[in-house]
Amino acid sequence: MHTVIHAVLPLFALILAGYAAGRRGLLGRNATDILNDFVVWMALPALLFQAMAQISWEEIRQPGYIAGSALAMALIFGASYLADRREGRRLADASITSMASAYGNSGYMGIPLCIMVLGEASLPAVIIATLLTACILFAFSIVLVELDLQRSTTMRATLRKVGASLIRNPLVCAPLAGLVVSGVGWTLPNPVVQFTSLLGAAASPCALVTVGLFLSQGRSTQNRGTVWRIVSLKLLIHPLLAFVLVTWVFDMPPMWASAAVLIAALPVGTGPFMVAKLYDRAPAVTSEATLLSTVLSVITVSLLVGWITPASP
Repeated sequence: MHTVIHAVLPLFALILAGYAAGRRGLLGRNATDILNDFVVWMALPALLFQAMAQISWEEIRQPGYIAGSALAMALIFGASYLADRREGRRLADASITSMASAYGNSGYMGIPLCIMVLGEASLPAVIIATLLTACILFAFSIVLVELDLQRSTTMRATLRKVGASLIRNPLVCAPLAGLVVSGVGWTLPNPVVQFTSLLGAAASPCALVTVGLFLSQGRSTQNRGTVWRIVSLKLLIHPLLAFVLVTWVFDMPPMWASAAVLIAALPVGTGPFMVAKLYDRAPAVTSEATLLSTVLSVITVSLLVGWITPASP
């Protein structure tokens, strides 16, 4: 539990700092929107661009791990999506809720946790999980949201509006630009790396402070069942599903299998809240799911670490 507390405590402290600042009015009335815009338009795009631009395809060539992690994520997304649609929620809301159910805090919490539990060799596994989460799942969810919100009289007009909106969306353009840089074999100049590193490093802490600021406004959700469903899927069902897939379906080294299960068990990251706040689609649900899953992960992830550690090489 000591290892997990060390990884979780800074996350909870940042949310608490944002909450305290919001309650005391230290950052002004519009701080939540301004800080959220900073993350969405500047910090997070820089982080996603650098992650994709510096990716080493040889280092992360683990098809079994990629397939197992991606399939577990897709199945969790699908289960949440079907539950939401059955309850009558529109596509945009169901997409964000489903995104939260599968979106782990792999970057900010996963990196230190995996290194402490599995060693430096697990870093490529975390990088893959972060790319799957922050780029592919993120972009896919935004496309679904845009398909709903930009709906027109004809499918062609809808697709045109969605395409125009996605082109202007930095959370989609940034990782695609990074992928182009990596694909053509360009090396980022050192000043560019320093710039994106400094700016990207602000993404996670600012996002967590924004969650605290939002919670301080007292906008609690009435959809407690949805919050608990997100938390249950993320902390319990996701790692269980990942374990089944990496153990009996896909072949990979033991360390990679352990990393897949550990990363799947991480609490909800801040990405879904950023999207919900950006599109004003019930951000209270994702903010409470982020906070609750982060607190409960001290117990669930600690139990998992205790089970994984003796089995890890």
